[in-house]
Amino acid sequence: MMKKAALAALLSALGATTLSVHAADTELNVYSARHYQTDEALYGNFTKQTGIKVNRIEAKEDELLERIRNEGANSPADLFVTVDVSRLAHADEMGIFAPVKSEVLEQRIPDNLRTERWFSFSKRARIIVYNPELVQGEQVQTYEQLADPALKGKVCTRSGSHPYNLSLGAAMIKHNGADNTVKWASGLVENFARAPKGGDTDQIKAVAAGECGVAIANSYYLARLMNSTRAEDQAVVAKIKAVWPNQQTWGTHINVSGAGMLKHAPNKGAAVKFLEYLASDEAQAYFANGNNEWPVVASVKVDNPALDKLGEFKADAMPIGDIGKTVGQAQRIYDRAGYR
Repeated sequence: MMKKAALAALLSALGATTLSVHAADTELNVYSARHYQTDEALYGNFTKQTGIKVNRIEAKEDELLERIRNEGANSPADLFVTVDVSRLAHADEMGIFAPVKSEVLEQRIPDNLRTERWFSFSKRARIIVYNPELVQGEQVQTYEQLADPALKGKVCTRSGSHPYNLSLGAAMIKHNGADNTVKWASGLVENFARAPKGGDTDQIKAVAAGECGVAIANSYYLARLMNSTRAEDQAVVAKIKAVWPNQQTWGTHINVSGAGMLKHAPNKGAAVKFLEYLASDEAQAYFANGNNEWPVVASVKVDNPALDKLGEFKADAMPIGDIGKTVGQAQRIYDRAGYR
C-alpha cells in the first residue's frame, strides 16, 4: 500500500511538472511600458512562430513597477518591457529582474548594449535640431555647446525630469565628470527660450516655428516627420537641420528599448524564447522599419528612407549599464540647476 501511495505521489508530481512545462511553452505574460501600435506585429509574429500565446498589460512604467512590487512572488508577469536606460536601470535597482543566460542573446546583442539581467533590442539617438535662420551649425555640434552663453534665449527642451534627458545627463557625468555636468546643466537652463514643456516632436516644431533656435530630440521623432506624407510635417522638416552631436569626442548619446525576465516569472522558458525572438533578424528589422529605430544587431539591414537620409554617425560606445548607474545623480544635478 505504501509503495502504491509513493508511486501515486511520484506520478502526481511528474504530472504537475509536465503541466508546468507545458504552460511555459504555450503562454507568456508581458508587462509593457512601450506604447507603439507598430509593435503589434512583433507579438503576433512571435505567436505564429512559436504557438506561445502572449498576454500583455500596457501601462506607464511607474504603474507597472508598483504592480510588480505589490504582486511579489505571486506576480503572473514574465517580462518587463520599457524604453530608456534610466527606466531599465530603475527596474533593475528594484531587484525585479532575474539573470538570463542565453548564447543567442550573448552572440547577437553587443556587450555594451546588455547586462546580465536586461537587454537592449532597439536604439535611438539623442540628436540636436536647429533653425539655420537663427543659429549657425558650428554653434551646436556638441551637447556641451548648448550651455554656451552665445545661445542664450535660444534653447528648447522637454522636462529635465523626463527619462530621455536624465539618461543624457547620466552619460555626460560618465564622460565629463559631475562638476562639469553641474556647470553644463546650469548653463543650459540659462539658455532656455521658454520653460521646458511638451514632447520631443513639440521641440522640433518649436525650432521650425522660430520659437527657439535649437533643441534636443530623439532621432525617431524626426524620422517620423521625415517619413510623413502630411504637408505640415514636411514643412517642419524643411525649416530645420539635424546634427549628430559630439562626433569628434565621445559620440552621439544612444538610448534604447529593452526588456528583462522577472525573477518570479512563471513561464521562464517562454520568456527567454521571446527575448531571443526580439534579437532575431525579423524582429530587429521591424524595430527599424516599423518605429524608425535602429536594430542592435549590427548585421541586420535597415530599409527606412528617413534613417538612410540621416546617414551614419559615431555612436557613444559606453556600456549602457554604466550609464544607468548615474541616472540618480543626474536628477539631483538637474534639480539644483532648476532644470525641471
